[in-house]
Amino acid sequence: MKVIVTGGAGFIGSAVIRQYVNDTGHEVVNLDALTYAGNLESLTDIEQNARYIFEHVNICDIKALERVFEQHQPDAIMHLAAESHVDRSIDGPAEFIQTNIVGTYNLLDVAKKYWDGLSGEKKALFRFHHVSTDEVYGDLGKTGYFTEETAYEPSSPYSASKASSDHLVRAWHRTYGFPVVITNCSNNYGGYQFPEKLIPLVILNALEGRPLPVYGKGDQIRDWLHVDDHARALRLVLETGKNGETYNIGGHNEKTNLEVVKTICNLLDKLVPDSPHIPHDSLISYVTDRPGHDLRYAIDADKIAAELGWIPEETFESGLEKTIHWYLENAQWCQHVQDGSYQRERLGTGEEK
Repeated sequence: MKVIVTGGAGFIGSAVIRQYVNDTGHEVVNLDALTYAGNLESLTDIEQNARYIFEHVNICDIKALERVFEQHQPDAIMHLAAESHVDRSIDGPAEFIQTNIVGTYNLLDVAKKYWDGLSGEKKALFRFHHVSTDEVYGDLGKTGYFTEETAYEPSSPYSASKASSDHLVRAWHRTYGFPVVITNCSNNYGGYQFPEKLIPLVILNALEGRPLPVYGKGDQIRDWLHVDDHARALRLVLETGKNGETYNIGGHNEKTNLEVVKTICNLLDKLVPDSPHIPHDSLISYVTDRPGHDLRYAIDADKIAAELGWIPEETFESGLEKTIHWYLENAQWCQHVQDGSYQRERLGTGEEK
């Protein structure tokens, strides 16, 4: 099978591509615009493989998309390309509307025309896998879980743009019969994650003795999913998921943000015993909460477990320890990322720069 992975130089996309190249015989075309969070260094280990191709293309460029489809003749699309950070969407929503909504429309338009021209088994087996987030469901109360039937109620410009893209994908399926699957995942973590996100931000700041920002009281609850578990689930849904269906993917690891930060600090105390910053939790700094911050997300992942047989392999504790080890062992990757436009400054205050 030949799969186009959009956003393949990003955090989740690169994990998917590494698995495809290392664990399967599939060919992968990585289609990425290389915006600030795209990093080809995340694919150094497989970039020379004959089954891997990189295309420097933005999903907002229809002509380039048409050329890629014509040239590579894919059997499936896994669509991960997106602006994905809530704080950035508060400061500058326009890019999120353009990439996540208009870009997804462009990709659907080109992919459908390509699919219309297929015949026989190649047409029957074709799939467009749209990768989304649990944030489209909005805020969850203290009890209960998001299911595939939960009504959409996005809170941020980011989640609103992803909700819109989900609706577009479903509309292409219902209106045109275009073959799609959709997944909505909980918070991802692991190696190679851009350090604007909570876990790598806290790890890197703690190692340098910098403040560890916790929004509000740190009582926001998230369900944490290791990126390698997520990548396995995405591949499974693309290859065996039922046409037109949505699958929620969660890690069964509900933690408050403060719990996450304190767990990282405790692990760093043990893993870096010569650090001058022990105890690392002394670096915790409470900051004003961001506007519209949802209190709790939690995923019911029973459907993907029952229908496709997927369950996460990592506990939060095992996955987090692996993640910290990765950042300790990959200082050069981290340094190269930090040399760019993002220096771990506070984002998402709603104030114009």
